[in-house]
Amino acid sequence: MYKDKEFASQRYGGVNFTDEDFSNSKFIDCVFENCNFSLTKLNGCRLQNCLFSDCKIMGLDFSKCKQLLFSIGFKDCVISSSNFSEMDLKSTKFENCRIIECDFIHSSMQGASFENSVLAGSKFENTNLNHASFVNARDYLIDPNKNYIKKAKFSFPDAVALLNVFDIEIV
Repeated sequence: MYKDKEFASQRYGGVNFTDEDFSNSKFIDCVFENCNFSLTKLNGCRLQNCLFSDCKIMGLDFSKCKQLLFSIGFKDCVISSSNFSEMDLKSTKFENCRIIECDFIHSSMQGASFENSVLAGSKFENTNLNHASFVNARDYLIDPNKNYIKKAKFSFPDAVALLNVFDIEIV
């Protein structure tokens, strides 16, 4: 139904996209509100200036999307078991989200925002997080030795988690 098609300036509300095939489709300037994306196939899909708001996103491999002009944002979403590895996600917003067991490995995420988000079990490795914001984010595990975090913003007390990799005791 969505495969190999183009959609522009569309607003989708309450749609269940579970197991849908978005392969080689184009979504430009689209908004998805309260939608379910569970195991949706994204092979060759183009997502340009798309916003996901209050959506359930489970098991998606965003790295399979076309990277040219790729731009997305997330607000109030539950994102689990999804892959954002080896992507250019500069200035991408993941705000007020629950991001559970997602991969952000070898990605460029300068200026990204994870404000007010929970990142339990998510992996950051060799990721450029310079100037990213983790203000009021929690449950993240970011190794400062394996990621770039210059000028990134973190809030206390959760910023103490950055020291976990050093096997030290804070009293």
